[in-house]
Amino acid sequence: MTTALTDLTTIPFDPELKSGAHNAVFVCLRIQPAEKVTLITDQACEEIAASLVAELDACGCPYRTFVLEDLAPRPLTDMPKVILDDLESSQVSIFAAQAQWHELRSRMQMTDVVNRKKLRHAHMVNIEKKIMLEGMRADFLEVDELSRRIMGIVKNARSIRAVTAAGTDVTADLTPAYKWIKTSGIIGQDKWGNLPGGEIFTSPLEVNGTFVVDGVVGDYLCGKFGDLREAPLTVRIEGNRLTDAQSDNKQLRDEFWAYTHTDENSDRVGEFAIGTNIAIRDVVGNILQDEKIPGVHMAFGNPYGFHTGAEWSSSTHIDVVGRKFDIFVDEHQIMRNGEFLV
Repeated sequence: MTTALTDLTTIPFDPELKSGAHNAVFVCLRIQPAEKVTLITDQACEEIAASLVAELDACGCPYRTFVLEDLAPRPLTDMPKVILDDLESSQVSIFAAQAQWHELRSRMQMTDVVNRKKLRHAHMVNIEKKIMLEGMRADFLEVDELSRRIMGIVKNARSIRAVTAAGTDVTADLTPAYKWIKTSGIIGQDKWGNLPGGEIFTSPLEVNGTFVVDGVVGDYLCGKFGDLREAPLTVRIEGNRLTDAQSDNKQLRDEFWAYTHTDENSDRVGEFAIGTNIAIRDVVGNILQDEKIPGVHMAFGNPYGFHTGAEWSSSTHIDVVGRKFDIFVDEHQIMRNGEFLV
């Protein structure tokens, strides 16, 4: 028996979602009526996807929608072939779904097509209503302008030091061989972007120091452990490798340690980033938005070498986010207690 496919045009949604959905379709992705769009979602995000579909209808563009549970059991082993095939004929794509355990491989299969076909792709992993009502309502043109200014400061820097009152003191040595990438929410063909947007990032040459994760950790661990203000995870990095992780929450510590030892490079710092979404004021417990908070975040694992130029890879990628940073670029301070000075 064939399972009926979900018709997202029949799903009711809160009108308050319209502003964020309009931003996604008309500001961030700048979808044109002649462009074909692939929208991928899941049952948890159907209401948000329905608000996006309403904006696609307003645009007048052709599109196809896919609800993951209609096509395969979760967690996904692979991205369903019908989705990958549809992406081949699209110019724009949106992924608005909740991450599940061990699904990174399937999302990488999707972004492999996105990269190869140079789609303008909005990556909205773990999107939820409060993010649509906060970070997705940002003035993304303003966020883009700030991101450009910060890029101008850091692109030739030799090192960046990040310090917090919670105990973070970490230094990233940089190399001109690895590019800085801007994902400000204004999405082009050269690099797909998370929405809400608002960060610049590179792959560091080497990171050393202590990072107190009193914000959130990424991937499926974010949904499991949420805001870490009350029980931070403290990680130690030496020579760009994770050497220690401690927390009063032993389950968090153990699961984070296991994740960052999946393969030979899972414990290697692959991303060093500065958040630039000034519409976001504090942690909400969701990595999609929290990594865009003005400040520093890093990720262990996959360095997005296709974009940064890093010549190593990993099957995993997990972000760590802190709060209220002082940031020094080659000794020049650009942030104090989470506020930009530029």
